[in-house]
Amino acid sequence: MNRREFQQAVLAGGTAALLPRATASAAPAPRGRAEACIFLWLGGGMCHLDTFDPKRRGDPLLRKAGSAYAAIDTAIDGAQVCEHLPRTAAILDRGVILRTMHHGMPDEHARPTNLVKTGRPTSGTIVYPSLGSIVSHERGSAVVGVPPYVVIGYPNVTRGPGFLGARCGYLYLTDTEAGPTGLRPPDEVGVARQARRRALLGTLRDRQRTHFAGDSAWVDYDAAIEQSLRLGGPDFGRAFELRREPAALRNRYGDEFGQRCLLARRLVQAGVRWVEVSFNLNFINGTGWDTHAHGQREQHRLIASLDVGLSTLIADLERQKLLDSTLVVVATEFGRPAEFDGQGGRGHQASAFSTVLFGGGLRTGQVVGSTDALGKMPLSSPISIPDWHATIHTALGIDPAKELYAGDRPVPITDHGSPLAMLFD
Repeated sequence: MNRREFQQAVLAGGTAALLPRATASAAPAPRGRAEACIFLWLGGGMCHLDTFDPKRRGDPLLRKAGSAYAAIDTAIDGAQVCEHLPRTAAILDRGVILRTMHHGMPDEHARPTNLVKTGRPTSGTIVYPSLGSIVSHERGSAVVGVPPYVVIGYPNVTRGPGFLGARCGYLYLTDTEAGPTGLRPPDEVGVARQARRRALLGTLRDRQRTHFAGDSAWVDYDAAIEQSLRLGGPDFGRAFELRREPAALRNRYGDEFGQRCLLARRLVQAGVRWVEVSFNLNFINGTGWDTHAHGQREQHRLIASLDVGLSTLIADLERQKLLDSTLVVVATEFGRPAEFDGQGGRGHQASAFSTVLFGGGLRTGQVVGSTDALGKMPLSSPISIPDWHATIHTALGIDPAKELYAGDRPVPITDHGSPLAMLFD
């Protein structure tokens, strides 16, 4: 642009006329149609080579690098998974394997977990909210009187609301049958006594509102009290009555992890927007997905449990006509290297690992990205954590570039992430 053109542009429309214009061929920003998400967290580090990105066969006894198990074909043409995932393999056309996840966090669990769940490294100046808390903030619950965000099981450094405040925190459950017992009065507290307690609490809250007027921390706390009173009622409690489900279906879901998946489906039906199911338990192999030494030798039992619970959940959601509106995410903090250590286990690897998405209105039946011969580095379509977050938010109808505010400081929902365009129509 010469000086004459610059002057004409300023006179015609100000500085806005100098900004690049969107062309007619530019693709509109994708927008998903999922209404809820079930987030299956495999805390400890699921080995991608032994699950969703099989490579040449290895041998821990001979210290030969590679996958510990044979590979089998799936419902996605040309894609294979581990032999211990036969049920998932059969319905994988309802999902998408993302094989080139990567990040540069240190070789330990806490900070990578924080990164995967919040999309940003730990900061000394700001506490970032988790995926579930952002969805809670942006979408709220689908039904009044139901929490938008629930975590089932030991959370493994589950990140909460951060700067978004207590109203975007999660309801934490450890018992799939009992539900949120802390929100209900003991059996010996009758209706009249409970009414007197609520009246007294109401008086105290009124006084505190006057005393702490304008205090954001108090407003958050008071909102949490209000929500807990609603959640203690019978309506939400019915979601935890798994015995209402047919016995045959409960049996198909299998062990404790499977029962948590069943509860997650019931919570979504009740109006919960984000349900995190933690599968980092020690009830199967003593170490969960942190497969060092003994954990690697017993890993097939974990994978088989995942196969049963995950495949039943997908089939059940489909049968209930909920799969298209429910995004199911299988996630972990990093993968594992192809080499075996001196005890026959595997170390940690963040340079390449896998996650899987199902349903949610995505364009499924595909594999995104490929890794090298031993699954160490992406060869095509590397996927960053911000891009992965942007994909999940977009699937749920949330603009990943929208700015939230930590006090007066604007914070984009993702750290400059872009959704994976090939997953959206």
